[in-house]
Amino acid sequence: MPIAALQVYSVEEADGSGGVCRVRCIGGAARTGQVYAAGDARLGLRWIERQGRRESSLGAGRAARVHLAGPAAALLAGGQVLTAVPPGGHALEELEAWLATDPPLGDEPHPMTLSSLAAAGMQDGALPGARRLRWGRVALAAVERRADWAGLHALDRAADRAGVRVYLIREFGPGRGGDPAALCRELLDLIDLAPAEAVAQARAWRELPRRRIRHLRRIKVLLDRMAAVGPQLAESDDPVVQAVGEWAGVRALLP
Repeated sequence: MPIAALQVYSVEEADGSGGVCRVRCIGGAARTGQVYAAGDARLGLRWIERQGRRESSLGAGRAARVHLAGPAAALLAGGQVLTAVPPGGHALEELEAWLATDPPLGDEPHPMTLSSLAAAGMQDGALPGARRLRWGRVALAAVERRADWAGLHALDRAADRAGVRVYLIREFGPGRGGDPAALCRELLDLIDLAPAEAVAQARAWRELPRRRIRHLRRIKVLLDRMAAVGPQLAESDDPVVQAVGEWAGVRALLP
């Protein structure tokens, strides 16, 4: 698929947050949410307007008014060509700056793409540890964006977030990688059953309504996350260690 490119005719208005421009698509297909390169700067395509109507895309050869988000919009000039940045072509620094603006979920990179990019950077053993940790923070942000985009259940969101934190703790150790006791404490606070109640429900789980079975399975995933940092947690004298130990025997009984 050809890479989308926009040629600027004029800038109608602009400020520090972005601007409205008249453009023509001269290659590929422009879509709202795409990111465009203007030299080293990046601009987000927020909306497209043709003949007074908002549209989600703009085909090659067509002209439109568009809103481009980013301070570089004020510096654009007639004739300048903007090229769409491929989903996998974003550098760590660009993603960090982009996430700091709390961009709309429809902007590229898509939450799933962002998750893949962040996971690859976080797990790349050839990178310095400090850079991998920064990718880890992007991965945590990607979890939140993916959960918002997909409308995930709160416990599923928490499990995904904990999965990233578990990896960082195990890879970089307590302290630099995170606090295993704090992670377990947060997960325990999300469990609405006492261990004895969970055991009672687990023993008769086939007789439970489907929603309760799903709930028990979500709890089990949270317990899996806690078990994954067990070796690091054992080095802590935090009272949460006892609570995690009580739940350890329940985990195997859950569906």
